[in-house]
Amino acid sequence: MDLRLLSYFSLVAQERHVGRAAQRLHMTQPPLSRAIRQLEDELGVVLFERNRSGVTLTAAGEVLREEAAAVLDRVEVMQTRVRREAGAPALSVGSLADAADLVGSRLVAAFRARHPHVAVTVHEFDLSDPTAGLRRGVVDVALVRSPFDAAAMSTRVLDRQAVGLVVRQDDDLAGAASVRVDALTERTWIRLPEGPDRVWLDYWSGGGPAAGPTVRTIQECLQAVLWNGMSALAPVDQMLPPGLVVVPAEDRQVNDLLLAWRSTDRSPLIRSFVRTVTDEYRPAARR
Repeated sequence: MDLRLLSYFSLVAQERHVGRAAQRLHMTQPPLSRAIRQLEDELGVVLFERNRSGVTLTAAGEVLREEAAAVLDRVEVMQTRVRREAGAPALSVGSLADAADLVGSRLVAAFRARHPHVAVTVHEFDLSDPTAGLRRGVVDVALVRSPFDAAAMSTRVLDRQAVGLVVRQDDDLAGAASVRVDALTERTWIRLPEGPDRVWLDYWSGGGPAAGPTVRTIQECLQAVLWNGMSALAPVDQMLPPGLVVVPAEDRQVNDLLLAWRSTDRSPLIRSFVRTVTDEYRPAARR
């Protein structure tokens, strides 16, 4: 099986939308659709059902999503180990989806200016892994959001952002000056992945019951609010589709955008990357 097709499928599964996945891949939608059809033909199953808002995974697609994540993670670990054993300089950077553009367009470019011969790879992770592959050893360093279980990790604060309630513009709370999330027990909240990090889950979960399918990406969260009137939390400066607003939350601590790496890792490349990122974010870090 072509790993490229698996990676394409995984990104569409994250976004639940072929067009958005194509944008993240810097390609047009038709070749990506053809790649998905090729994978479906190879497996002899339908992986996605099309709908008005994008696509949803079939039962077979859900199984492949889980298996593909394991395979692609293992491939990344293998590549990193082989490069290190060969002595080839390489750095693997993880990020959650809302920070991916910063990594690709700003941070890695600055790092490569200092280390042009280092192979840098950037990987996005969904909401089931708040450490963006760091705890599993898939990446060397990660751009993540607090709070999460940071045992055996070193972190550097890059920026601090208030958090708020994401609602539709026609919601009764849309015009409120602020809200208390823990008091909103009558609202229906998005269902976040039941991952291994309870600290992260408690912070980003709402005050009421969760419903609907598990959402694994930022875009899935926003679309659930937009289409189904559900509630979710996000940084107040989160880019939103038309029709949504963020109301500041009084009972959520300021959220930190963090750079994280394993405390035991003494790699000079990681130290250089930390310095590079800190320099890029110095104005934000002083706020």
